[in-house]
Amino acid sequence: MKLKTKNTTESLEHTRHWKFWLITLTLALFVAIFLSLNLGYSSISLESIFKIFLNKIPIVPNFNVSELESTLILSIRLPRLLCAALVGAALSVAGVTYQGLFRNPLADPYTIGASAGAALGATTAIVLGISFTFLGLTSLPIFAFIGCILAVFLVYSISRVGTKVPVQTLLLSGIAVSIFLSAIVNYLQTIAPDKLHQSQFWLMGSFSYTEWTDIWSVVVFIFGGVIAIYLYSRDLNLLALGETEAKHLGVELEKVKKILLISSAFITAAAVAISGLIAFIGLIIPHLTRLLVGPDHRVLIPASMLMGATFLMLCDSAARIIVAPAELPVGIITAMCGGPFFLYLMRRKKKADVS
Repeated sequence: MKLKTKNTTESLEHTRHWKFWLITLTLALFVAIFLSLNLGYSSISLESIFKIFLNKIPIVPNFNVSELESTLILSIRLPRLLCAALVGAALSVAGVTYQGLFRNPLADPYTIGASAGAALGATTAIVLGISFTFLGLTSLPIFAFIGCILAVFLVYSISRVGTKVPVQTLLLSGIAVSIFLSAIVNYLQTIAPDKLHQSQFWLMGSFSYTEWTDIWSVVVFIFGGVIAIYLYSRDLNLLALGETEAKHLGVELEKVKKILLISSAFITAAAVAISGLIAFIGLIIPHLTRLLVGPDHRVLIPASMLMGATFLMLCDSAARIIVAPAELPVGIITAMCGGPFFLYLMRRKKKADVS
C-alpha cells in the first residue's frame, strides 16, 4: 500500500512538473510576441501596441493611435514574427522527430538532405531567373519546397533495403546526398556571380520580406505534419527502447518510419520555403526542452513547439536591432548559438561512448 501511494505521489509530481513548464513556455511565447513587436529601428510603446490590437475588437471603443504605427505593427512586424514562430515550431518538432527516430542526439531536420535540397531548388530558381506566382507563393519558395521534398525522397530511396530502411544507412545517405547537392549549389553560384548576393542572403535565412500570404500558404502543411507526428508520439517513446523492443511492443516499424519521415520532410520543407535555411533550431531546442519536461514525446512535442517559436522570434528581433538600421540574416544568429552547442553535444557524446 505504501509503495502504491509513493508511486501515485511521484506520478502527480511529474504531472505538475510538465504542466508547470508548458504553462511557463506559453506565457514566455506571449511575452516574446509583444517584446518582438516593440523592438526595432522604430520603437513603438507597449501601450500603443495594446491599443492597436484592441482597435481590432468590434465591441471595444477605438483608441487614438498613429496610422503609421498601426500599419507597421499589423502589416510588417506581426506577420514577420508569426512567421518566425511558425518556422521555429516546425523545425523544433522536426528535430524532436529525427532525434527520436534515429536515436541520435546530433540529428536535426537537415540530417537527411532537406536543407541541401531546398538550397538547390531556391538557387536554381534564382540563377535561372524563374519568376511566377502560384497560390500566393513566388517561384523561390515553391522551388525550395520541391527541392527539399525530392531530396528527402531521394535519400529514402537510396537507403531502402528491400522493404526496410536501416537508420544508419539513412543517416549516411543523407550526408552523402547533402554534400553532392551542396556542390551543385556552389557550382551554380560560381557560374552566375551576379546572382550570388541574392542566393547567399536566402541561404543564410531571413524574414525580411515576409507577408501574410507566406504564412497562409504553409500553415496547413506545418500543422498537418505536426499533428501526424504527434499521433505517433507513443511510437517514438517505444522506439527509444530500440527497434527490436519496439517491434515486440506492437510498433509497425517501417510504416511508422515512413509516416514520420514524410511528415518531418513536409514541415521542414514548408518552413524552409518561407524563411530560407535557418540552422540548428532543430538541434538546440529539442535538447533544451527535454531538460525541462523529460523525454516523453507526448509532452516534448508541444513543449518544443512553444520553445522553438519563442527562441526564433527572439533571434529575429536580435537580427533586426544588432546592426540597425541594417539587418542581419537570422540564420547568422542561430548559427552563432548552435555551433558551440553542437560541439558541446559532440563532446558529451564522446565522453559517454568512452565510459
